[in-house]
Amino acid sequence: MRTIIHFIKKEFLQFKRDPKMFGIILVAPVIQLVFLGYAAKFDVDTVHTAIFDQDKTETSRNYIEKFESSGYFEIEEYVSNYDRFEEMINDGDVMLGIVIPTDFEKKVNRNQTVKIQALFDGSNGNTAGIAAGYVNAVTIDFAQNIITEYLERMGMKQTMSGSVTPEVRVWYNPEMETRNFMVPGIVGLLLTIVTLMLTSLAIVKEKEIGTMEQLIVTPIKSYQIILGKLIPFIIMGFLVVLIVLNAMYFIFGIPVRGSIFFLYFGAFAYILSTLGLGLFISTVSNTQQQAMMLAIFLVMMPMIFFSGFVFPIENMPVVIQAITYLVPLRYFNTILRGIILKGIGITDLWQEISLLFIIGFTILFLSTKRFNKRLK
Repeated sequence: MRTIIHFIKKEFLQFKRDPKMFGIILVAPVIQLVFLGYAAKFDVDTVHTAIFDQDKTETSRNYIEKFESSGYFEIEEYVSNYDRFEEMINDGDVMLGIVIPTDFEKKVNRNQTVKIQALFDGSNGNTAGIAAGYVNAVTIDFAQNIITEYLERMGMKQTMSGSVTPEVRVWYNPEMETRNFMVPGIVGLLLTIVTLMLTSLAIVKEKEIGTMEQLIVTPIKSYQIILGKLIPFIIMGFLVVLIVLNAMYFIFGIPVRGSIFFLYFGAFAYILSTLGLGLFISTVSNTQQQAMMLAIFLVMMPMIFFSGFVFPIENMPVVIQAITYLVPLRYFNTILRGIILKGIGITDLWQEISLLFIIGFTILFLSTKRFNKRLK
């Protein structure tokens, strides 16, 4: 045990002698959280719009006013032809063009159906879909006002025999901001970067400078070398989680609603898998450049794509959904978002935490066996 403690002290002394690495561990996660937290937002707050008003009447102006007063649409230009529409959409100046026909007011006054043309830049399907919902909402509201005004002019009163009205209550994220969903996932992503990258690079660096060979010829046993290497990174991982959670609260105002202890327990289960993957990469890499490339393309990219961090797993093909069950970050994201946003605990997350421990111990065991062979 004393040997392992001395080995751990040696690792921390190496961190101390490398101020850049220490800065990367303590400062970089906060910077990345800020950048990713503000960038990772799928809400559509502003829809840049061009208007082709062929009617130019009071009714058409009232319709346009509905868009302006909604707070979502920013009128960039009133165009005079379709060619200008196409030019602005192709150049990315606007994502929406609204065409009001020449007989707009006349048909409204005659109580006839009027068709409004809405042209969207659908290159980003998610944004275009949300913007289309805004257009429908504004148009429905405008149409309802027309019906109400018509009935009032006719001296008729609306009598409702009965109606169904939804009372909407949004739990866990009342503002319905995607940032509140994405930021907890960023905690898992940053923990992956720190533990995976540092483990693989630090061990490969020992090979490059020749200190690993010196350790092998000493009386230190292989398991002591492995524990002495991995325990400092577990501590660093917990430190990163602590820093990022505090930054998440003070910068984005997102508190941890559940148990901090259980969150760290889940983080420990997840760190087992990232440390194991880092060990594995160190056994197949001869240089730090190789280790970095393998960590990014072999582990990091699949983790991001298949964990549900960005793309909903239920929308993926069945084959890909099956693959995601092997991705540890999938379970850790569920644990993070459950504890931070919903405040749930082990009663609801016992399956995820159990699978995370199984995957973590399996990866770490296999990687340790391979690392032992390399040491021998």
